[in-house]
Amino acid sequence: MADSCRVFQAAPEALPGRWAVVVSRYNQDVTGKLLAGAVDTLCQHGVAARDIDVAWVPGAFEIPLVARRLAASGRYRAVICLGAVIQGQTTHDRQINRAVSLQLAQIASETQVPVTLGVLSCYTRRQAEARAGGEKGNKGAECALAALEMAALLEQLPPAC
Repeated sequence: MADSCRVFQAAPEALPGRWAVVVSRYNQDVTGKLLAGAVDTLCQHGVAARDIDVAWVPGAFEIPLVARRLAASGRYRAVICLGAVIQGQTTHDRQINRAVSLQLAQIASETQVPVTLGVLSCYTRRQAEARAGGEKGNKGAECALAALEMAALLEQLPPAC
């Protein structure tokens, strides 16, 4: 990089404040593992468990409403969103996944609070289990890392207008 460039980059770190996790009860055997991965990762990076608030919602479709409320409250460094939508015999899963992902991106943009997308979109339960602490890692942990990094990065950037 040229010597005159100013580079903004952050490592995942725990900043003072509260952290929110919104997690779907639907497919709870999978989402519970995503939640455990997220909470463990936050704690491993220095976030005290008492500074983590978890909101359980019925399903993935309900995640954006709660995420918006939490992000707009101004109380949280980031909102980590976790769910598992597994393909069935109809296109219902695609409709849910598209609606949820678009809304979460909009919430982050509007509130200027990092909102991470940890809603699995899988063809099979086996694929979901592989991504919730199985051979493909834990996407909940990955979302927590992204939330930590984004919160730290936003601290470095000029304030929003």
